[in-house]
Amino acid sequence: MPKSTNVERERRILDSAADLFVHYGYDKTAVNDIARAAGVSQGTMYLHFANKDELLERLIVREMEVFAQAWLERVEADPEGGRIGGMYKNMLYALSSSPFLAATFRQDGRVFGNYMRKPDNVFRRMQEGQAQSPRHLFVQRMQEAGALRTDISADVITHIMNMLAFGLVGMDGVVPSHEMPPLDDLIEGIATIMDRALTPEGGVDGDVGKTIIRQIFEAAREQVQQMEESEQENEVNP
Repeated sequence: MPKSTNVERERRILDSAADLFVHYGYDKTAVNDIARAAGVSQGTMYLHFANKDELLERLIVREMEVFAQAWLERVEADPEGGRIGGMYKNMLYALSSSPFLAATFRQDGRVFGNYMRKPDNVFRRMQEGQAQSPRHLFVQRMQEAGALRTDISADVITHIMNMLAFGLVGMDGVVPSHEMPPLDDLIEGIATIMDRALTPEGGVDGDVGKTIIRQIFEAAREQVQQMEESEQENEVNP
């Protein structure tokens, strides 16, 4: 059966699914729950998605695409966006804009449940298509361009960046809310620390960093597009 091309209805379904998955978790959310929240029938749901797994995977890809675009736009608009602190700051702002996106970033077992046990889940497919993470590639290229200290390995810098990002989106329920500084203050503080700790003496040309980010984002966009085209081909020729 050909899939529906009703973009607005599909957006409404995906938005409703994101809210329910975050609140109840993937395992406890039924297709009928999503249909009811989106104001459509369960039969209509299947005009867009073959099953709940496919719906979740489309939602994850959509959220990653929205995140990437928001991050790039923030970097481009920020005069300091090409520095390590500016790059990281704008990534954190984009990441913290959506609870589902934060759950996707940390591959939250509570939210994604049994889906994470699938050997061909979308997270594994994305990782298989990458020789290295975009963040590691950015650090490596910044070092090669002289825009980042080289006396600390790219592996270590990338791991520290991951630790900070995971900590930012995973502190709820760990630290009492009254002890948490405002989010903007945290993000700006992290950016300041990153710049002061990792920028080479003499400073850097911010345009170099922005050029590197554009190149990495374009490569990531092509990878996602190839993955989507491959899935569409598999649907036509199972």
